[in-house]
Amino acid sequence: MILSLKVCLTAFFLCFFSVVIAQEKFTLSGTIADGSNKETLIGASVYIKELQTAVSTNASGFYSISLPAGTYTLQVSYVSFGTIEQTVTLTKNTKKNFNLSNSTEELQEVVISQNAKRANIKTPEMSVNKLTVQDIKKMPVVMGEVDVIRSLMTLPGVTNGGEGASGFNVRGGAADQNLILLDDAMLFNSSHLFGFFSVFNSDAIKDLNLYKGGIPARFGGRVSSVLDINQREGNTDGYHAQGGIGLISSRLVAEGPINKGKGSFLVGGRTSYAHLFLKLADNDNTAYFYDVNMKLKYDLNPTNKIYLSGYLGRDVLKINDNFSNVYGNTVLNFGWNHKFSDNVSSNMAAIYSDYLYGMKLDFIGFNWDSGIESFTFKYDFKHKLNDKFKLTYGASGIYYNFNPGTITPSRADSGINARQLDRKYAFESALYLDATNDITSKLSVTYGLRYSMFNRLGAQTVNVYENNRAVVYNDALHIYEKAVPVGTEYFGRNKSIANFGNLEPRAAVSYLLSEDASVKASYNRMAQYLHLISNTASATPLDVWAPSDNFIKPQILDQVALGYFRNFKNDAYALETEVFYKTLKNRVDYIDGADLIANEAIEQVVLPGKARAYGLEVLVRKNTGKLTGWVAYTLSRAEQQTPGRTPNESGINNGKWYHTGYDKLHNLSVTASYAYTQKWSFSAIFALQSGQPVTYPNGQYSYGGINIPSYGTRNENRLPVYHHLDISATYAPKPEKKKGWQGEWVFSIYNLYNRQNAASISFRQNEDTGNNEAVRLSIFGVIPSVTYNFKF
Repeated sequence: MILSLKVCLTAFFLCFFSVVIAQEKFTLSGTIADGSNKETLIGASVYIKELQTAVSTNASGFYSISLPAGTYTLQVSYVSFGTIEQTVTLTKNTKKNFNLSNSTEELQEVVISQNAKRANIKTPEMSVNKLTVQDIKKMPVVMGEVDVIRSLMTLPGVTNGGEGASGFNVRGGAADQNLILLDDAMLFNSSHLFGFFSVFNSDAIKDLNLYKGGIPARFGGRVSSVLDINQREGNTDGYHAQGGIGLISSRLVAEGPINKGKGSFLVGGRTSYAHLFLKLADNDNTAYFYDVNMKLKYDLNPTNKIYLSGYLGRDVLKINDNFSNVYGNTVLNFGWNHKFSDNVSSNMAAIYSDYLYGMKLDFIGFNWDSGIESFTFKYDFKHKLNDKFKLTYGASGIYYNFNPGTITPSRADSGINARQLDRKYAFESALYLDATNDITSKLSVTYGLRYSMFNRLGAQTVNVYENNRAVVYNDALHIYEKAVPVGTEYFGRNKSIANFGNLEPRAAVSYLLSEDASVKASYNRMAQYLHLISNTASATPLDVWAPSDNFIKPQILDQVALGYFRNFKNDAYALETEVFYKTLKNRVDYIDGADLIANEAIEQVVLPGKARAYGLEVLVRKNTGKLTGWVAYTLSRAEQQTPGRTPNESGINNGKWYHTGYDKLHNLSVTASYAYTQKWSFSAIFALQSGQPVTYPNGQYSYGGINIPSYGTRNENRLPVYHHLDISATYAPKPEKKKGWQGEWVFSIYNLYNRQNAASISFRQNEDTGNNEAVRLSIFGVIPSVTYNFKF
């Protein structure tokens, strides 16, 4: 009996340990980088064929996955790079690094094949467009260089404000509702030179992600979109440079190692000089820009990395000696990456950001300076509990210093008195948690929660109004007017003037219909506590940012989206379709006749309204062959409403919904690239948008011998349809050359058929005939350019 019991126990333990050993897992981890410059790749994929599962690299290019002991076939891929296929046998925790390239000079037993840009089928991520610098550089150049912001406008749901307008609009949102991040640092203006160039030097950029919906909980502070851009870190093995020399602008980026293999640097700069040609023609007008990019990275040890990145950009506009305008961004970011283990890592960042706006009106005799400074500290964690469940969580705090305006006399005989508008201060903080969970092989979800807090701070003297209303309604004239303060209240330094807190839930789900098709849905709520007080979309607007307070409440967005994603013919084609609907509370609206310049009581000319936007987005890609590209189409509507606060008030536009200035019913973009030979390649972009909503006069009346126009409802008219065709040709004399000096010529034409798109239409009375006439203002016609690009 005892012997049989021993036999049974022995058999049991043998079975138990054999099961344990069979189920023992090991960790496969490493980094994936660009083989040509050793830049780590964000979002590169490692696919395990036998298990039909995959893992992606994080912001540091690091991947990690736990697998049972065994032999596996790995497919390592990244958009626009070759795919490496390699066999790995796991008997212990294994580090495996990969360098991706299009070269066949790889290790033995490695197979390289082309990697198509397939639709993202399996992950819950939706309403996200990702572009690598390789994607961007295949697009037609404008004025001799590729442009990051213009590349975004080839995607569905993204438009511009019209000819000569700065910034970009996403799903009917305003330009100030986009959170623009460069290495986690906020930028408050994304354009150079009348919106014709972006502030991003493509030679210094690694990749970008545009989140239009389903926005992760780690992002907050804006309600329309997040544009997350990462700068390159520089080459750790050797010294290299690349750049371009053009008719209008030139650029140069240099990079190399610091203590070879441990650290790297990257420094780049751009400038335009077209204004110098104006001087030759005795033209006193000036319009130019310059910017500088910088990034330093150093690996202290295998688990700790520090970096310092920065950007400085300025635009200068001068018209004779009467008017000059200078504006731009400055950011500096110190970061520390720490890896606790293969499954837990963190990133700490301390960031300084400054946006300045300066203006000189010499014919009036004053200088105007305004801007916004911010100081940010953030700490983020990534935690992989297992291969099917991952967490990201963290906290952030931002201190703001707003300068609405500093006015000084520009000359001795000026009648302007020096004046400082009251500075404003605020502190914004947030906590967040995001989870990604693969519930089954077909069903995946992400869900998260962000809690944001905003505290409006002194020192400042604040107006007090009767019934707490800074805008009153004139029943006799049926118009809104400024209220007269009944007193003031002083808040000392760092005393709370107003405070807000908002829960911002986020969720997204993906269901795999097949290996090539899926459906997705998402919901997100977001809060925005900053407001851009500007009622113009011109390229050099008077940008005054104001924090939320007792009168201007935070904007609150709710958005839902539903999508269908499909790849065809072995990923040769991809289809992405989405429908979306979003609502917005507390959107600032201006009363008729609002004066914004040097107004210390902005609350007297604005009212809280609401907005909504909805639409359909379609993106069709051709990924393989000599001809590649995509067609993007958006059918959408964006509207705003500001009803009366009481039954007796008419509200703005009689309380009716009206089209916002960003409403574009139709938006079509066609992007194509054709590799004719190894030496010659061609590309083109055709863009077509519905005209921008505007308000035209619908009549006039005479008062004192002067004809005064009268206007109908807001934005009931539109500018003419906006469209143009851009083409470019690239000639590489020695395409086979991969080392040493490499050069190429780029020939481009912006607006090939010279479409005179209207930036605005004004109405006037002809002095000779006395008849009324409409005058179209067009800024850009056909613009040819040539650039020589090089690297070595």
